[in-house]
Amino acid sequence: MYVKNMKAIILSAGQGRRLLPLTKDIPKCMLPVQGYPMLEWQISSLLRKGIQDITVVVGFQASCVEDHLRKTFDSPKVTTLYNPFYAVSDNLASCWIARCNMDEDFILLNGDTLFEDNILERVLSCETHPLLVTIDKKGCYDADDMKVVDENGLLIQVGKNIPLDLVTGESIGLHVFRNQGPLFFCQTVERMIRYPEALGHWYLSVIDNLSGSVPVGVCSIEGMQWLEVDYPEDLERADRELVFYQAQQIDPI
Repeated sequence: MYVKNMKAIILSAGQGRRLLPLTKDIPKCMLPVQGYPMLEWQISSLLRKGIQDITVVVGFQASCVEDHLRKTFDSPKVTTLYNPFYAVSDNLASCWIARCNMDEDFILLNGDTLFEDNILERVLSCETHPLLVTIDKKGCYDADDMKVVDENGLLIQVGKNIPLDLVTGESIGLHVFRNQGPLFFCQTVERMIRYPEALGHWYLSVIDNLSGSVPVGVCSIEGMQWLEVDYPEDLERADRELVFYQAQQIDPI
């Protein structure tokens, strides 16, 4: 599947303190996996699917990311937005910074999610809902997993504190917004950011809020390969186990 007329927004403002000292001087998204920065793998995968309008929300050591993107991707459509609140906020603030870029269909990506191209293929082929959350299923879930409850292909709840006996999967940090989805999401971000506690919230709290009134679909990628990089052992595992990267070209242009 080759997609046109869809944007992508990658949230990469954080330092990644759980990866210290690796992230002492460079942001998490620039840590190398099999010789290339994580962010470069993500952008290359999006470009291969025809998604060329890509915005990266940056924060910690922003110039490091900006310089690399200028040198690597010769495209005026691969751009950055700066989040000045990155050190005191979670990623809801990054979505607020990027809200003006959410004016048409778009993919929202966490900057630490690595995935095979086939995941994008499946997600973009899933039944169209205003909002779509990509989920995986496994035998057990830990406190750090962004857990979901879904039923009949629709999201019921998403969050880290869902009782384990209700959990049916986890969000992998890749979401699609179509038709009225961008408008619903931006309106709710605008409303929620006005509260003082919003700086400490994840943007998935917006999707959780919307799931009671807007059909939020789920797309399972169970059995496909992806990885969230939070700790040094995750980075080691990505270098060792993500064999699909060995078959993918890093330069799709």
